[in-house]
Amino acid sequence: QVQLVESGGGLVQAGGSLRLSCVASGKILNIISMGWYRQVPGKQRDLVATFANDGSINSASSVKGRFTISKDNAKNTVYLQMNSLRPEDTADYYCHAREYVGSNQYRTYWGQGTQVTVAS
Repeated sequence: QVQLVESGGGLVQAGGSLRLSCVASGKILNIISMGWYRQVPGKQRDLVATFANDGSINSASSVKGRFTISKDNAKNTVYLQMNSLRPEDTADYYCHAREYVGSNQYRTYWGQGTQVTVAS
């Protein structure tokens, strides 16, 4: 099992910045990617950005140029630096990890979520 613990959410004015952190623990050896999704109540959970072990990054077009995902392998931590925040970025942000379990099978893990509110 993998545990993910997020931190760094909060309330910020439009145009401001926040940095989210997510620490992975447990059986992390076979994690192949980590990243962030976000969800507004009543809507689906959407990709923000992911960082794969091969160094590739996948991010939503709505955050490109404003959000940066990074990873510290020594600390088993993934970060999301969010700049130029907009009210529409308001959501619950969830850390995500994908584990390879063999035979072309994968397992997904989620953190408990951290709330980001951007005031206009």
